[in-house]
Amino acid sequence: MILRWLTSPANWCGLGLASLVLVLKALGLLGTLGLGVAALGYAAGFVGGGLWLGFPSKREPEWEALQFSDEGDAREAMERALNGVRRLTEHNPDNRIPASLQARVLELCKALDGLLQQWERSRGSLSLQDSFHARHIAIRYLPEALNTYLSIPAAYATGHVLENGKTAQETFKDTVAELEAKVRQLGDDLASQDAHAFLVHSKFLKQKFGEAAALPGLAPEAESPALNLPQSAALPAGAPPAKEN
Repeated sequence: MILRWLTSPANWCGLGLASLVLVLKALGLLGTLGLGVAALGYAAGFVGGGLWLGFPSKREPEWEALQFSDEGDAREAMERALNGVRRLTEHNPDNRIPASLQARVLELCKALDGLLQQWERSRGSLSLQDSFHARHIAIRYLPEALNTYLSIPAAYATGHVLENGKTAQETFKDTVAELEAKVRQLGDDLASQDAHAFLVHSKFLKQKFGEAAALPGLAPEAESPALNLPQSAALPAGAPPAKEN
């Protein structure tokens, strides 16, 4: 709140008019008027600047609220963070995010949702470091990247080249690409472990049942012997039973 007040156009207008009053006072052009005139000058400048350029907002920008903690249930924390990123990206304040980059951020959120579901049903596991990365991509890395990018004025983000030789918008695009690659790698690791577990189970079933069915001497006839009925069961209806010797 204090930072928004200090950097607001209304505050700069107030400070400018107050400074002008102090200069006039130093030059002796204001006579016996006290320093209270400077305070009146600030107030007049602040009100004038606020009416012309807008007063400082009491409400924090959407991206300043995009902060999440890795506390409690990991799934719930990741879902909260991804929902926040998704809502802010879809809202796209002042159209700061180009349509192509907006689509990629939303697709990354979808991929993280898929990774979370895959992780829960997988028989495999992620290393301690990869588990940390999986959580923090959703809870910290992506929200902070979006947060810091949106805090840069739009004209500066697209027209000013940074130390890396790219604009802020191009740098944000590269960051999204790096996060996409990491999410794919984590998903592939889990899929590889699940595929290996499936292959091991398939080999077990083949050894247990497939080889037993292929043993020599077990002809189909031997496996299903004929049913020997008593002779009386084979006589026509009404015929006398055979005499015993």
